[in-house]
Amino acid sequence: MNHALTDAIAQRNSANFFDPARGVDDDNIHNLISWATRAPTAFNLQNWRFIAVRSTDGKRRLRELAWNQPKVSEAAVTFIVLGVLPQAAWMADRLQASVDAGFMPAAMVPSWEAAASRLYAASPQTRRDEAVRSATFGASTLMLAGQAQGLAASPMTGFDAAGVAQAFGLRQEEVPVMLVAMGYAQDGNWPQKPRRPVHDVLELA
Repeated sequence: MNHALTDAIAQRNSANFFDPARGVDDDNIHNLISWATRAPTAFNLQNWRFIAVRSTDGKRRLRELAWNQPKVSEAAVTFIVLGVLPQAAWMADRLQASVDAGFMPAAMVPSWEAAASRLYAASPQTRRDEAVRSATFGASTLMLAGQAQGLAASPMTGFDAAGVAQAFGLRQEEVPVMLVAMGYAQDGNWPQKPRRPVHDVLELA
């Protein structure tokens, strides 16, 4: 198998050292997020948001909330990846493009909305789980898109979530799931660490 995507998967590592002199322009950031949002979400609710922290002041504030890890400010951009607590009321709007494209019957939308309402309405934990899942899918796709474009990345969960929410004005329904530092790698990063054998983690049923 030889494909740009599988090459990116095979080469992806978690970088700790970035070249602080090399930036990523806003057009490239927009492009990366356009790929990240191709990731799946339940009911196609697309319940995520991304904050691209690339200013000197923004990086300083975020680094202070991330245990002062240098990569937050040395990377070209550090994304705050947010999952948003899903609401069934979004359904008609989020599915309209699929209806307009002609492959989703309009009559199907109310049934999806009813299913989402049953799933989420009485279960705050399910809503939070869904927000975390969606953000994680988006972050993973973001890192692979960056890898395919020659950018290294580091997913980070070591940060003060409540502090980030306050410092960056997050809404109550937004969950800061992880940070993704991204930029051009410097020397000193380890390659991708070896993985456990497939037979240790796979069961054929």
